[in-house]
Amino acid sequence: MATSIKLNIGHLQQIKELQDRLTELHVHDLRTGGRVLICIDGWDAAGKGGMIERLVAGLEPKSVQVWRIGAPTPEEQGRHYLWRFWDRLPGPGNWAIFDRTWYGRVLVERVEGFCDKAAWKRAYREINEFERQLSDDGVRIVKLLVHVSAEEQKRRMIERLSKPSKHYKIGLEDFRNIAKRKQYLEAYDDMLGRTDTEQAPWHVVASDEKMHARLKGLRIIADRLGEGVKIEERGLDPRILEAAYEAWGWRPEKPENGKK
Repeated sequence: MATSIKLNIGHLQQIKELQDRLTELHVHDLRTGGRVLICIDGWDAAGKGGMIERLVAGLEPKSVQVWRIGAPTPEEQGRHYLWRFWDRLPGPGNWAIFDRTWYGRVLVERVEGFCDKAAWKRAYREINEFERQLSDDGVRIVKLLVHVSAEEQKRRMIERLSKPSKHYKIGLEDFRNIAKRKQYLEAYDDMLGRTDTEQAPWHVVASDEKMHARLKGLRIIADRLGEGVKIEERGLDPRILEAAYEAWGWRPEKPENGKK
């Protein structure tokens, strides 16, 4: 028990350190106009929501958007499947996090027959070109595939069925997907093989152990977004200091003995 508590405390500390790092990177993008796109796909009950919850903790809420993607609306149906994602892309200084993505075209739409074979096969090229355009335009992209074993998925689904507070997390479509696990595995394999590109590589996160998965996911995101980024401490604008002095007579304290 004591060892387990120590491990949990250690994991929580590591998560906090990664969250602090992500906050630094987010503030850097707010200052420089950087744009970030984080794509999280995977199985039902794999822990995508819990990972996103830890990811956004500490980020500036007005500059981060979380998009939970479901079935297209009547307005979106009949248009190109990428159409509904363009308005959700991040603006300067913003991070956009997608809980499920345009990869639905080559996953659920493929497996459930919502589009024909020619359409989902063509989508691999379209998606690669879409992500390349974004990358060429300066958007940094991180893609995570969160994987869970069939046995652990079953355990989590039963837990959702057993707790009224979690009933909203489960629907008939979950059982439809479970019944076609083999087909989904084939679709995931094809997706990874055809859309793992230099500008937007895939990172697979095993999530049977939730704490390890959250740690790994946050670390991947922090490492990817930190590549080539130098965080520099910025002093206050002299005009702001002058305004503070005029308003309140306030000046920053000088460090003692050279201490900062």
